[in-house]
Amino acid sequence: MLDRHRGKVVPLFSRRATEASTGRVPARLPVRNAKLATLPAAYAARRVGGVGKRFLGRSAEEIGRDIQIRTAQHVFEILGELRGGAQKLGQILALTELRLPSELAEPYRVTLSKLQDSGPSMLPSLVHETMAANMGAGWRQSFSAFDSSRAAAASIGQVHRAVWHDGTPVAVKVMYPGVREALLNELGQLRSMAPMVGVAFPGGDVRSAIDALCDYVGEELNFRQEAHYQRAFAAAYADDAEFVVPRVIEQQRDVLISEWVDAVPLNQLIRNGSQEDRNRAATQILRFVMTSFGRSGYLYGDPHPGNFRLLPDGRLGVVDFGACSTYPNGFVELVHDLGEAILNGDNDDLDSALRKHGFVAPGQELNGPAIVEAISPFRALFLAPEAHLSRAWFAGQVNSLAQPRLSNVARQMTLRGELIPTARVLIVLLGTLSQLECVVPLRDEVVSGWTGLADVLQRYLARTESVGP
Repeated sequence: MLDRHRGKVVPLFSRRATEASTGRVPARLPVRNAKLATLPAAYAARRVGGVGKRFLGRSAEEIGRDIQIRTAQHVFEILGELRGGAQKLGQILALTELRLPSELAEPYRVTLSKLQDSGPSMLPSLVHETMAANMGAGWRQSFSAFDSSRAAAASIGQVHRAVWHDGTPVAVKVMYPGVREALLNELGQLRSMAPMVGVAFPGGDVRSAIDALCDYVGEELNFRQEAHYQRAFAAAYADDAEFVVPRVIEQQRDVLISEWVDAVPLNQLIRNGSQEDRNRAATQILRFVMTSFGRSGYLYGDPHPGNFRLLPDGRLGVVDFGACSTYPNGFVELVHDLGEAILNGDNDDLDSALRKHGFVAPGQELNGPAIVEAISPFRALFLAPEAHLSRAWFAGQVNSLAQPRLSNVARQMTLRGELIPTARVLIVLLGTLSQLECVVPLRDEVVSGWTGLADVLQRYLARTESVGP
């Protein structure tokens, strides 16, 4: 039941989430840094406490698991409280589970995955204050009902369920007060790190990459731009048999109001869904992302699990359009040339294609065999009629590419700034599909979206038909 006069906050964890706080985002760097600094300190304290528990007879395995669970909860609380870039870090951790042994991944998976749908809530008084600041003192007159308790949360805002004055059920997305300043501060810190990161990647144009990433993240702070993207997607997918994009009802400053969609969050399917249901949802997500540019004129920018919903009729609901983009000029040629070199060429062809499209700086040496080895898992994934994606596979690829060793071929390469949004989409998409532990027709869906690969694939299949891949 919706109640326009009353709201409540549901505590996430008893220790921190129930503190007397309005839910404002800590914006000043010293405060945010101090909160982050509590993570290693608290972890060290738990380790010391574990030694004492060993003397009391508890097993090392039991103590270790308890430390992991409590650390996961602490990480969730801190990153969720800071929101902004810190919460986005938590979302990335939830996707990758980097370097975690299988016996330790589960407590982090359960806890960090909550960052994709939740975070500490604003108190009703702050919600009302924020609505008034954005829509005026008479904001309640726009609604026939408004639930002050949060229905969902994201890194930069939270969603409330309401009824528009004409009777339309709506979702009201409200940006957290202070999150803009906090996120801009974090982006400034990231820019200042460019020289240090550049040392680790001598072959890359790190400054341009970081600038592009900052611009991309900053777009999420512009609800007017998000409303524009969402309207384009809603028009393109109107009355679609497979996808639902809610219509934009109203947008004022840091408030975005859309149609409410009754659906089940994808994270529930990740935790409890059957293999058949996970395969179907994964195929729908892949198809939506790959068709988004051709149908709407924009590439859907944030395909992480928290942005997808499953409707009772089998359709996929999609929300959060704040980080959409377009393919850069020459992208079709880039896809064709790289595909031709990877599937039908040799090391020299691949070297030429990478240099032609700016993945290798002029004069930079490139280890051709190492490049072929690095991309071979992705090549095999694409060529399989049915691709099997799993958490273990995805974490393995990310760990391999992120190895700090000097021989890592990734250090010899660069990524043009205008390709950053597309690269991010593809990485997050693979992470989401891998969380679903799914089997999908990846090759067919990719070729349907990137049509320039069709003739490349046909030449490969014709060439290898009698001899095998």
